[in-house]
Amino acid sequence: MSFENKILHDRRIAILATDGFDESQLFSPKKALEEAGAKVVIVSNHKGKIKAWSKDHWGKSIDVDTTLNECNSEQFDGLVIPGGEKNPETLLHDKNVANFIKDFVYDGKSVASICHGIRVLLDTGMAKGKTITLWSNLKNDVISSGAKWKDDEVVVHKGIITSRCPNENENFNRKMIEGFAISPKIKHA
Repeated sequence: MSFENKILHDRRIAILATDGFDESQLFSPKKALEEAGAKVVIVSNHKGKIKAWSKDHWGKSIDVDTTLNECNSEQFDGLVIPGGEKNPETLLHDKNVANFIKDFVYDGKSVASICHGIRVLLDTGMAKGKTITLWSNLKNDVISSGAKWKDDEVVVHKGIITSRCPNENENFNRKMIEGFAISPKIKHA
């Protein structure tokens, strides 16, 4: 995927992750965002490096740019929440995560999430009233959260961009970039 016109050249996008994120669900969107011209900032619940989970073992690490305690949603134009079974579980135990995500949604900024990362949206209540996609075995979780489940590769509804699995990264990345391009832009100092 190539965005030669750098459609996101004036956008700052946060990727919210912690140890145990799915390797492809962070690195693929990050690369696509950077190719589209965005400034990508890795936000986590701790400083240092965070480590990916790749299939059945620990994978690549990535440096954390800032922590939830050091930043706020006003500094960013959009948010990406990668999946991985371990990533959402850890994030859900931090009350700062819910507030961070809620601020994006309340400000009308796009939030993109894939696979298990969507569980963070469900648990924060930010998927309520929205149509999202997720694995069919989690359909009841979607419905009980007040969201509507749709079995598509990528669903975009009211600023929320969701995708079922990393096999759909290319379509997810394209829709994510389109969503961030039309999302309200912050005024950079």
